[in-house]
This record gives sequence, structure tokens and C-alpha cells, in this order.
Amino acid sequence: MDERVAIVTGATSGIGEATARLLAGRGLDVALVARRRDRLDQLGREITESGGKAFGVGADLARPTAPEEVVRAVLEARGRLDVIVNNAASFRLRTVDDAALEEFDHDIAVNVRTPYFLVQAALPALRASPAAVVVNVSSAAAVMYRRRQTIYGLTKAALEHLTMNMAAELAPDGIRVVCIRPGPVDTALHRAAGDAETRLRELGRLVPLGRVGRADEIARWIGHLVDREAEWVTGTVLTVDGGRILGPAER
Repeated sequence: MDERVAIVTGATSGIGEATARLLAGRGLDVALVARRRDRLDQLGREITESGGKAFGVGADLARPTAPEEVVRAVLEARGRLDVIVNNAASFRLRTVDDAALEEFDHDIAVNVRTPYFLVQAALPALRASPAAVVVNVSSAAAVMYRRRQTIYGLTKAALEHLTMNMAAELAPDGIRVVCIRPGPVDTALHRAAGDAETRLRELGRLVPLGRVGRADEIARWIGHLVDREAEWVTGTVLTVDGGRILGPAER
């Protein structure tokens, strides 16, 4: 069993929840980070009752002080930190002419600033870990060009660039930094963007393999990247998208 301590942001739904459950099932002690305290407590109980280890850390990751506060809370509770899964994301569909400055800044804060400064705050602990790894969760939007996804896409492209540069800089410390690039996945994030079932069907038609993904499918690949057996993998961006970035399938 893996006895490392992991942070998973955006842990109360979708890919984050699936990842938290998977890592806890492998023995990691998982710090569940999200805004909803009630859901954090509920998920923590569910994981604990199923034999895993998890505890909630409530945080609004758009706040500048949140990364340092989260890391401090984890170290005070567990005394170590080995794994960070930067999964939390702000996603909204906006055209170029209708995005507000506050929305732009919020998305940059959650999707780019928080992952950067969460790693920065955790560096002493990560350097002390025998198997430190950071997994950033990007999106196919990072390399695709779709109307109303300019802000979201640019934040995810920045996250991929951050991954590769951090990997190069932190490799001498033995800290791996990797990235997973999911295609469209059936999560609350997509369901909140409009008529859920219609949107998911439309997205599925754009995927060459014919459907949107499931959160557990992405979590399994995050698990592979976190695993100690992936110790020679760093700086990579792994695409798990059913072929989405190839373009719509020919029917």
C-alpha cells in the first residue's frame, strides 16, 4: 500500500472525486480540497468507512492566500506531503465580446495561479519526499480552438507550459511534474454549462470513439502517473480524450 499524503483539489465531484477515491483505495492519505465543507465532510466519511484515509480542507482557491493555507493545513494534520493533483478548474463559456474582467481574472486565478503557488508552498515538503509528484489536469481545450472557450483554453495551455517548465526545474530535486489532458468528460462542470444531456450528446458526436469520457477513466490514468512505477516519467502531457483533438469522426 502507498502511504504517501496527497492533495486533490476540486475533490468533491467529477474527476477530482474519482481520483480521491482511487488514491485512497491504494493507501494514500488524501487531503480533499474544495469549497463545500458539507460535501468535503461527507466524502471524507465515505472514504474512511470504506477503509481509506481522507480528510477535508475547505478552501476557495481563487483567493491569493489559499495555496499557502492549504499546504499549511495538510502539514499540520499529517506532517508530510508527497503528491499534488491540481484538478480544480473554473470553466465558463464566453465569447470574446462578453467576458468580464472579473471572470477572466477568476479563471486565471483558479486554473493557473493556484497550481503554481500550491507547488511553491509545498516545495520543502515535496523535496523531502522519497517519491514526490505533481499532476496537473489540463483539457483538450488547450490545443483546440472553439467558440466561447478562449479564456478556458488559454488557461489550460498555460497549465501545460507550466508543467513542462516546472518538470525541468524541479527534476534535480527528484520531483516529477506531469499533466493529463482529458477530452470531454461527463462531469458537473460540463453539466452546468447548459442543457446537460443535449450538450453531452453533442460532445460525444465530436469524439472519434463516439462518446464522452467517464471520470473514473481519467482517474485511472492519474493513478498511473502518481504510481511509483512511473518514476522515470516527468514533463509529459498525456492525452486521454477518445481522439477528440483529432477532430470529429468521419461517419
